[in-house]
Amino acid sequence: MRHDIDRPRVPTQRPLRERDDWVALADRMLTAVRPYASPGHARITLPGPEGGYGRAVDGLEGFARTFLLAGFRIAGERGAGLDELIDWYARGIATGTDPTSPERWVRLSEHGQAKVEAASIALILDLTRPWLWDRLAPAVQERVVEYLAPAVGDDTYPRINWVWFRLVVQTFLRSVGGPHSLAEMQADLDTHDSFVRADGWLSDGATRAYDHYVGWALHLYPALWARMAGAGDLAAGRRDRDAAMLDRFLTDAVALVGADGSPLIQGRSLIYRFAAAAPFWVGALAGVPSLSPGQLRRAAARIVDHFVDRGAFDERGLLTMGWHGPWRALAQSYSGPGSPYWAAKGMLGLALPADHPVWTAADGALPSEDGGTLRAMRAPGWIAVSTPEDGIVRVVNHGTDHTVEGATVADSPLYARLGYSTATSPVLGEHGWAEPVDQSVTLVHADGRVSHRSGLRTRVVRVEGSHGIAGSTADAHWVEPDLDAPDHGEGRPGRATAAGRLTVYSIVRGPWEVRLSRVDGLADGVEPAPARLRIGGWAVAGPTRATLEPAAAAVCGPRLSSRLVALSGPAARPGFAEYDDASPLGPGVRVPWLEYPVEVGRWVCVLVELHGTARTPERPATVAVEAEGGDRWNVRVLWPDGCNTSTHISDSEAATAATP
Repeated sequence: MRHDIDRPRVPTQRPLRERDDWVALADRMLTAVRPYASPGHARITLPGPEGGYGRAVDGLEGFARTFLLAGFRIAGERGAGLDELIDWYARGIATGTDPTSPERWVRLSEHGQAKVEAASIALILDLTRPWLWDRLAPAVQERVVEYLAPAVGDDTYPRINWVWFRLVVQTFLRSVGGPHSLAEMQADLDTHDSFVRADGWLSDGATRAYDHYVGWALHLYPALWARMAGAGDLAAGRRDRDAAMLDRFLTDAVALVGADGSPLIQGRSLIYRFAAAAPFWVGALAGVPSLSPGQLRRAAARIVDHFVDRGAFDERGLLTMGWHGPWRALAQSYSGPGSPYWAAKGMLGLALPADHPVWTAADGALPSEDGGTLRAMRAPGWIAVSTPEDGIVRVVNHGTDHTVEGATVADSPLYARLGYSTATSPVLGEHGWAEPVDQSVTLVHADGRVSHRSGLRTRVVRVEGSHGIAGSTADAHWVEPDLDAPDHGEGRPGRATAAGRLTVYSIVRGPWEVRLSRVDGLADGVEPAPARLRIGGWAVAGPTRATLEPAAAAVCGPRLSSRLVALSGPAARPGFAEYDDASPLGPGVRVPWLEYPVEVGRWVCVLVELHGTARTPERPATVAVEAEGGDRWNVRVLWPDGCNTSTHISDSEAATAATP
C-alpha cells in the first residue's frame, strides 16, 4: 500500500482562498467521475475493488454522493450557467428510477445502504427544486416518489444518525404530495433529541460515540432539513435551539483543527476526509455568532487544502479510500470506491452565493494557528491542547469508547485510546484492535494477553489555569474477540475475562502529559507477580529511530517525537512496539512503552510527550503525589518549561454529567 510518506506533497491546485478556487475544485471532481458513469448516468462505478455491498450499491453511492456536490454547485449559482450539469444528473435520476432499466438503482427495500443514498438524492432534489425537480417530466417525478416511498413505515432504520435518512426522505415526499408519516417524522426528531449532550455535542446513538459524525451528520442534517420545503411547521420550534447548540459545538470543534488543516485522526469513516469541514459551513448557513464568517471559511479551507495537498486525489482526479493517499485498511468492510465522496459535505459552502458574508469577510485564524488552546470538552471527556510551536492538536480521552459504562467489549483503536492528535494515527493493524499499546494503560497477562478499558467511568474533565486534568476508572478485561462481528468501527464483542481495576489521570500542559496510573485491585485469580502494568505513548509512523534509556523510551521521526519518561513508581522497563502497515500515515509504526511490576494501590507517574520536532525537554520534569487523607491527593508537577502546578485528585470525584 502507498502511504502519506510515499506521496509528493505538491498541491494539485492553488490554495482555496476565493470562492472561485472552490468552484474549480468542485468542477474538477465532478468532471473526473464522469468516465465511470453508466450510459444513462444512473450509476457511477469508480475503479477499485468491489465494496462490501456489491457493485450495484457502489454505483448508486457514486451517483448519490457526487450529486451532493453537484447540488451545492447548482444551488450556489441559482442554476445559472449550469444547464449541462443539471441535465446530466437529471438523466441519471430518470434512468435510476426506471424499474425496467438495467441501470436502475438498488431499491430501499432491497438493501439498507440505499436508504443512506436516497437521503442525499432527496436532500439535493429539494435544495435545487426550481432548477432540477421542477424540470423533471411528471412521469419521472412519479417514479422518484415511488422509489423513495418505502421509507414510510420502515422501522428498520438504526436509531443513530440514520434517523435523518428517513426523516429527510419523508420530508421531501411530504413537500411533493407523496406518502409520509408525521408520527414517524416526529419519532425521528425525538430520537435525535435523545442524542443531545453537554455543550452542543451529540452522541451518535445511545453509546459514547463521539467522532466526526457529530459535525458532518448530527449538526448538518438538522440545519439543512429545517430549510426543506416540507419541514416548515416541524422545524419552527427547533431552529433557535439547534443553532445555539451548533454555535456552542463549533467553539470546541474549531479548536480540534490542526494548524496544517488536519482534523483529529479519531473515529470511524475517516475515508470521508474533508467532510470534516461540513460543520463550519453549517455554521455559516446558520449565522452562528461565536465564530466569524472568516474564521468559519478558514477552518473549512484549511481542512480541504490539507487533503488536496497531500495526495487524497489520485492521478485521475479521483478520491481514494484512505486518509492522505490510498490505504484501504482505514475504511470499513462495507465501503466501496464511491464511499469517499461523502467528502462532498465539506464543500457545502458552494451552496451559499458569492455575496454571502462567508465569502466576503476577512480571513480569520484557527486557535492552533493563533497562540494555541487548552479546552475541556465535557461530553466526549476530552482535554484538547494545541501548541503554536508545531500547530498540533492533542486530545487526552477519558470519556469516549463507543460503548456504555460497564461494557466489556474490546477497545476500538478509533475510540478508546487515551489520546488522539492531528499528527498521529492510532495503530490500526490487527494488533491495534487486539492488543492495545499506543496511548494506553493496560494489564499484561503472563501469557501475553493485553487488557482493554472500554466501559470506563469518567471521573473528571476540567481546566485549571495553565493545565487541564481528566481522569477515568476502568474495569480492565481481557477479551477473546468475535472476529466475525460486523465492522462499524466500534470495539469487537467477545468473551471477556476480568483483569482488575485501573484508575488513570492525565494532567496536561502544552506538549506534555503527566499520566498517573494506579492498579486499584486485581480480579479473582489474577496474581500480581507474573502480570505487568504497561504504559504506552504516542505512535509515530514512517521512518523512525527508537531510543531506550534506563527510565525512558523515545521514538523520533523527521517531523515527530514521542517520548515516555518514568517519574515515580517502581523501576520501569522501557521498550517499544513495532508494526508494519498499521497506519495511514506511513509504512511502519513504532510506539514507546514503559512496563512496571504490578503493585496494587501505588501510583505510577509517567511524562508522556508529543513534539512536532525531534527534541528533548529543556529540563527534566518532576512529580510528587502527596496524600491528603482519605481518598484525596495533591499532585505537584515541575514541568519541563519550568512551570509549577498543583492539582487535587480524588477517588470520590465524578465529572459533571455530559447530558444537559
